[in-house]
Amino acid sequence: MPKYYLTTPIYYVNDRPHVGHAYSTIVADALARWHRMKGEDVFFLTGTDENSQKNVEAAAASGEKDLTTYLDSMSAAWQMTWSSLALTNDDFIRTTEERHTKAVIKFWKAVEAAGDIYEGEYSGLYCTGCEAFLVVADLVDGKCAIHKTVPATIKEQNYFFRASKYRDAVLAHIESHPEFIQPITRRKEIVNYLTSAFADISISRRWKTSEYTGGVAVGIPVPNDPAQAIYVWFDALINYLTAVGYGTNQRRFETLWPADLHIVGKDILKFHAALWPAMLLSAGLELPARVFAHGFFTVNGQKMSKSLGNVTNPIDVVGKYGNDALRYFLMREIPFRDDGDFSLTKLEQRYTADLQHGIGNLARRIITLGAGLTSVDANLEAVERHPVVIELKRVTAEAWSEYTRAMDGCAPHEALETIWERAIRILDETMEREKPWQKDGDEHARVAVLWGLLESLRHVAWMLWPLLPQTAEAIFRSLGVWTKESERTLVEAQQWGSVPLSGSRLERGAPLFPPITGEALVNGKR
Repeated sequence: MPKYYLTTPIYYVNDRPHVGHAYSTIVADALARWHRMKGEDVFFLTGTDENSQKNVEAAAASGEKDLTTYLDSMSAAWQMTWSSLALTNDDFIRTTEERHTKAVIKFWKAVEAAGDIYEGEYSGLYCTGCEAFLVVADLVDGKCAIHKTVPATIKEQNYFFRASKYRDAVLAHIESHPEFIQPITRRKEIVNYLTSAFADISISRRWKTSEYTGGVAVGIPVPNDPAQAIYVWFDALINYLTAVGYGTNQRRFETLWPADLHIVGKDILKFHAALWPAMLLSAGLELPARVFAHGFFTVNGQKMSKSLGNVTNPIDVVGKYGNDALRYFLMREIPFRDDGDFSLTKLEQRYTADLQHGIGNLARRIITLGAGLTSVDANLEAVERHPVVIELKRVTAEAWSEYTRAMDGCAPHEALETIWERAIRILDETMEREKPWQKDGDEHARVAVLWGLLESLRHVAWMLWPLLPQTAEAIFRSLGVWTKESERTLVEAQQWGSVPLSGSRLERGAPLFPPITGEALVNGKR
């Protein structure tokens, strides 16, 4: 069984997760489910980045005097949120775990043994918000372009990673592996960065005396120099190795590494597509197959901000509209490669038009009509030769082809568009054209049309399963073809003939997407 290892970014625990964090992780979950359906041995990783100055400042602001207590409670809140969203991650990594410390120390020593760590003085700009070193060219009006704050000026004696040694090798890898950085529009910016600005980087900070720590001991000590902590990005990137056994389980590591897909936000692409490959080359490890940088989104046209009161908690949204409604909106409304806008008004419009009146009504009509097949004297082979069934098979095969291309290309928005435009719309049109409820006296035609619609609906459910799993499972149950998740395969999904000619196993069940009731959420609140 081929393996598939995919990751999300690990998230700072300076606050609780918002809908932007959910976006990355929900898409990762959809892709993990898709690759499981393809029969691959999937390992899906997410987690929290805890060796950060941001977290120290947040702990102090919260009034919690013990940093460990703060980190534990916040990491638990993130894990609870992902559980509430029914995400299927196989592991949740915390960078304060002992297994991660072991991996980081092993990695540091490997890079050191390669001659790529040296002592030097760092003097320059540092943005705490980015946890990154900046140059003047990175600033806009003297401020960090992302966080709109003036970076600190620091001067320290630190350890440096000889990143520039690997510039040409990383550029060559990008050239020979066009799939490495996606979407393709992001590749040029990384090539420009490597060519013009990629340089050796400080990978440690002084304990206690540095603005980095704020007087609190946070981070992993540099091996053989406990006066310094390892720079948070050099530490954090290694989480992708930690979770698959680097430094603790070599057999497991050799089975799962390299990663097949890193999902990241576009603001941290240069760390993953430039620094991370250089680090791996230095340590003698394989590079990940693909790094995909998704865009950002605003909320009602404005940047998400506490001061604006528009930070939306995904659990609040799910509480009113359901998990699949949130998943559908995020993945359909906002193309994964582009920027977009989150709006509860738009979500409600999508809910009503696409979910309630779309797949919801379609499934209910087909199941209701199909339940009337109670005493059927028909031959399945003859039914499959009916022109309507032949046509539905053809359009379904075309939809599968487009859907597969979209899912393999990390384009869930295109996959959903395919389902709605190439399957759901055509099933609606077929019902209105054929009117199986009016075929009095032509039992064979009525049976054929209804069976074709039922089988097509089953295919729609299969396509929905990685994207809207609760909706898919409800349809499976209504069709009487429920199977265990471990038994679901793409081969089975694309076959025809699972739905019996008799409607005795069909169950209407509750509406997939009932009408929205109660007050609309405003910034996550009713």
